[in-house]
Amino acid sequence: MGSGTLACAAKEGMKLYVYNLRAAHVENTRHKAIENALNEALSGGLSVSAATKQAQKEGAKAAKLASRQAKRIIGPILSSGWDFFEALYYGGSIIEGCMRGAGTLVGAYIGGFQGEQRLGRLGYLSGSHLGSWFGGRVGLMFYDIINGAQYLMNVASSSQEDYESSETSYITSEDMYNSEN
Repeated sequence: MGSGTLACAAKEGMKLYVYNLRAAHVENTRHKAIENALNEALSGGLSVSAATKQAQKEGAKAAKLASRQAKRIIGPILSSGWDFFEALYYGGSIIEGCMRGAGTLVGAYIGGFQGEQRLGRLGYLSGSHLGSWFGGRVGLMFYDIINGAQYLMNVASSSQEDYESSETSYITSEDMYNSEN
């Protein structure tokens, strides 16, 4: 195994850990809310089935609130920072690192949000990972487009300068006639 493989494994492990921390926080909050609501409902004299339904509703409310309050951004920030420094380490420019990091940040955030909406905890984990990978690639594509456009502008401006300088360097017949007289 090379150092690149180890670095990639460390990066993916760190991302999974951070994303899992948030998902675990939401699940713990939901379980505590269910337990408290169930105890209150049973001590209030409700039947077991009614208390269970009420506790499930309270747990869902608590999980939704915890999900809103939990910091979704720490995982994507760490992931984008890692991608930024990885791009620099492998010889990329600062602009390339910024574009890749920004793509990773946006992709991980949107992927995690969309995945959580559709599949819950597992959706958040997988959506964040896929979004991070996809966003980093899109960021690199934008960098390549900008770099290519800049190259084309340089080629066009240098060929225009070459044309103008070659146009003035030609000696016309009038110039030859004027220099003889």
